[in-house]
Amino acid sequence: MLRIYGFSRKQGLQHFTSISELNNAEMDWYWVDFEKPSKDEINYLTSYFKFHPLAVEDCLHDLQRPKLDYYEDHTFFVFHALHKKSLDRSEINLFLGEGFVVTFHKQPSAEIEAIERLLKRDEGDMNLDEYYILYQLLDKVVDQYFPLVYDIEDHINEIEDNTKNLSMEQLLEELFDRRSELLKIRQTVHPMRDLLYRMLNTHHLEGVRERKEYFADIYDHLIKVAEIVGSNREMTQDIRDSYLSLNSHQTNRTMQILTVISVIFMPLTFIVGVYGMNFVNMPELSTQSGYLVVWIVMISIAVTMVFWFKKKGWFD
Repeated sequence: MLRIYGFSRKQGLQHFTSISELNNAEMDWYWVDFEKPSKDEINYLTSYFKFHPLAVEDCLHDLQRPKLDYYEDHTFFVFHALHKKSLDRSEINLFLGEGFVVTFHKQPSAEIEAIERLLKRDEGDMNLDEYYILYQLLDKVVDQYFPLVYDIEDHINEIEDNTKNLSMEQLLEELFDRRSELLKIRQTVHPMRDLLYRMLNTHHLEGVRERKEYFADIYDHLIKVAEIVGSNREMTQDIRDSYLSLNSHQTNRTMQILTVISVIFMPLTFIVGVYGMNFVNMPELSTQSGYLVVWIVMISIAVTMVFWFKKKGWFD
């Protein structure tokens, strides 16, 4: 599917149904959007627009790294948007040249649809140019990162407070899922931040220099998202370490109690074992009060050891 719009200061914004109509139209600049294009539509990239074969090849291959390439009469961009639920990356390619901007994406894009609505809203603005599409696309793509990061941050806070009363295993599983999501976002945000840095410091894009404060604002947003992602990853690591430390402490506490019990019963077991031997010449076995004496000795040993361990702080 193709979206084709042209803009001139005399006629304003115009919508076209086919690329061939652009040949007879006197436009100051035009925007062509390729959404899930067919093979015939893809051929326009080389037959009509004459884009560089390497740039066209990057369009057809999935998930190129966000980047910026300069060619003789156009500049090629690769942007990454994120799916709201799965956090899967979707690639949006953009060709920018004097008097034209071409976008290419294999999946429907909410950002592109939003730009189309904005373009129709602002069609009376005589300052519209091809860099308007570039700025709006970048702005919409980056703005979509924030809800994703804030949603993950809320989940991390729930894990920290354990509002769902989950077990230790369930909490750790949830925590590792959030860390995996943050990693996906970081793998998108950092290359996009580097791309904006290159755009702000290049001398090839005159329109970016003229609107430097606007593109710098997008760059600031990317820095903010990157910082939020970094701080949340540190928080998940701290929570993980805390849970593991707590689990280790509980295990050590259990082992300590079992050790105390075992140590108390060791002398008692020894006494019982001695008098459980089947020798004939054991004088204590014939003593009338021997059974009572043994019980008194065993209880005394147990009580003495309990008080001694308590004095040493083993029960604190």
